[in-house]
Parts: sequence; structure tokens; C-alpha cells
Amino acid sequence: MAVSHLQCKECKAEYPLEALYVCERCFGPLEVAYDHSRLTTGAHSAKPWVGGGARGDTDELRRRIQAGPQNIWRYADFLPLPGGPPGPSGRLASRAGLPAGCTPLIRADRLAQQLGLREVWVKNDAANPTHSFKDRVVSVAAARARELGYQTIACASTGNLANSVAAHGAALGLESYVFIPADLEEQKVLATGVYGTKLVAVEGNYDDVNRLCTELCAEREWAFVNVNLRPYYAEGSKTLAFEIAEQLGFELPDRVIAPIASGSLFTKIGRGFAQWRELGLLDGELPRMNGAQAEGCSPVASAFAAGQDVCRPVKPDTIAKSLAIGNPADGPYALELARQSGGGIDSVSDEEIREGIALLAQTTGVFTETAGGVTTAVLAKLAQRGDIDPEERVVIAITGDGLKTLDAVRGTFQTHTIEPTVASFEAGVPEAVAV
Repeated sequence: MAVSHLQCKECKAEYPLEALYVCERCFGPLEVAYDHSRLTTGAHSAKPWVGGGARGDTDELRRRIQAGPQNIWRYADFLPLPGGPPGPSGRLASRAGLPAGCTPLIRADRLAQQLGLREVWVKNDAANPTHSFKDRVVSVAAARARELGYQTIACASTGNLANSVAAHGAALGLESYVFIPADLEEQKVLATGVYGTKLVAVEGNYDDVNRLCTELCAEREWAFVNVNLRPYYAEGSKTLAFEIAEQLGFELPDRVIAPIASGSLFTKIGRGFAQWRELGLLDGELPRMNGAQAEGCSPVASAFAAGQDVCRPVKPDTIAKSLAIGNPADGPYALELARQSGGGIDSVSDEEIREGIALLAQTTGVFTETAGGVTTAVLAKLAQRGDIDPEERVVIAITGDGLKTLDAVRGTFQTHTIEPTVASFEAGVPEAVAV
């Protein structure tokens, strides 16, 4: 496989492919490094994919991807599984656990028209098995956990990750522990406990939960997917970029708008596009990357507006609980990506989040959770401000299902209650009376 080693994002120190996540020299975060020169045109061929950048090699690699399973393992060559999955298309891994990925990319013409734009696409990751993009990252982390011999997976979560870890643990026969803030939305709690996980509600916010899990990680032989397995876990988010590009006919969008919590999803989407461009699978300029945060928890957006490089921690206070990370680990890298790509990072109020949920639902038929409301509201803000060229091809990432945050839309629409008669209908719903 192409995965090579772990590498510090700051000092570039190299480490073996083990359950490590922080550099011993500078305490910087570790990430997965690859050597794609090892990729070959077939399981038994020595011909390199990209040696000299030949078009034939690129076309062959595209065909290999397209022949893969209908889930994220079609991109196995770009994921950190050194011991597998065996075969050119990850055939065995594609049959284990829950099949994440290959979610719809929907052309949203009515949404684009309402905002005065030419072309908007909605990448609807609510179509994953547990209805959020977290199934991508957990699929990779769980596969790596099994390779490393772990029998228990665990996580600190604001909800969606809890759902996914519990479900993947059940599907793979792994014991699981899920740590969540005690004030999490009831829908997400119910959708986690049903899988038989050990559910632990912590009195505190996500940053308190994450701190506890970091301490437990040093005490127990557990695979905390977003702590000691974080380098592998984070790589799963790249598959969003791979799918978007493939679904657009191996073309790059002009702009991508995605939510920012820790900043990992945002930066890995950017890395996915860049990786395929480096390999010759994509041509043209990389997309402008726009991040979206809620005003009640917007350390990255605030740093961007102030021209700073460091995100000052904040105490979350927003309905967008899945984005409520007051001290984002990848915040500085999200800032760097937004600036280098010519994009930006904006925040929106809770009322704008509700309006974003309604806007998306009423123009596309996609019901998103609060994080998607943040993303859609930022799209509307950028369009209204004139920051988006009307001719751009824009993709927005919808990362979770609206059924997970039902309280956010409570009281936002009217229900007409009538007697079972025509007269009552005409009296109770006068706008529906025929002229």
C-alpha cells in the first residue's frame, strides 16, 4: 500500500504506523504520510501510476478507482491501511462493517437560483449508515484498530461520532465506549444507546469530554478513534473530496463550503483535492475553501476576521452542538487553508442557522441538522455579500441529518388543525380555497 509512516505536521519528525498522535519532540500533531510512487498499474505490475505523469497511467488509475466497491474502499490506495485491505480495490474491507461513503451529490438548481448563482451542488453525507460523515472517519479508524489488535473502540463526541462509533462497534463485534456532553440532543443520545454501547454522559462541554478521553487513553488499551488513532481517523474525511471530484467527472469545483468544528474535516477535504491533483487525477486550480461556524462557538472565524493565526479558546453557546468545540485542534491549519486557497471562514447566528435549515429543505428537499444549517447560511451570506462569482461551481458539504436535531426546527412552521369536513378545511386553510 502507499501509506509510508506518520509525520509531525510541524517539525516533520517521522514515526512508525502505530497508535500515536502527538510528536515527542515538539508536541505537534501527527499525520499519515504516503509514497504514491509505489502504486502500480496492477497487483503484479511494476509499472508506476505516475512515473513521468503519463496520461495513460492516469486514465488507468481512474479506471481502477471506478472499478472499486461502492463505498470509501474504492479509494483504498489513498487510505492508511498498511496491512490491507488486500487486492487493488479493497475488496475484503468493503465487506466488513458498515459501508460508508458514495453519498449523493445533488445539483441544487432552485437553491442556486434563489441565491443568484449559476451552479450549486449539495454533497449530502446524511445518506451514510448513521446519517453523518462520521461513518467515513470511523470506518478507517476501526479498520486500523483491528489491524493493531484492539478489541475496544472509544471516542469523545458531540453526537454524530457517538452514533458512528457505537454502530461500527456493533457491526464489527468490538466493544465500545462513547463519551458525550451531558446536555447533548436527545435524538443523538437515543441513536447511540440503541447499539448497545457503553454510553457515558459527562457534566461539561466537548472540550471537557475530550480532555477526559485523552487522560483515559494513557490508562487503557482502547482505540480512541479521535485521540490515539486520530491520524488514521482524520484521513477518512479525504474521501469526501475524492467523491466530489469523481461525481463531477474528475473535475474540481471552484469553491467548497464546509463546517468547521475541530477543523479536521475542512483541512482534509482540501488535502484530498490537492493529493489527487498532485497525482495528475485532477487538473486546474484547487477550489477556494470556505469554512462555516456558529457565532456561539466561532474561534476559527474570529481568528480569521482578526487576521490572527491562533484560535483563542471559547466557551460554546449555540444550537449547533455538533460544531461546539471551543478549542479546535486543527484550527490553525483551517486558517492556513482558507487564506492560501483564497477562501474564508464566516460565522452565523442561531437564527441564521434555523433559516439555513429551512432554505436548504425548501429548495432541495434535503433536511439537515444544525451543522448543515450553518453551512447553508454561510453560503447565503457569501452570495449576498457578492463574494461568490455567479459563474462559479460551488459545492456545500451537508454533514448530518435533520432528524438528529429536531428541536432546532420546532415552532418554525404552522400546522393547520381542522375537522374532517370540506367546510372546516376551507375555513382553516383559506389560502387553499379554489377561486
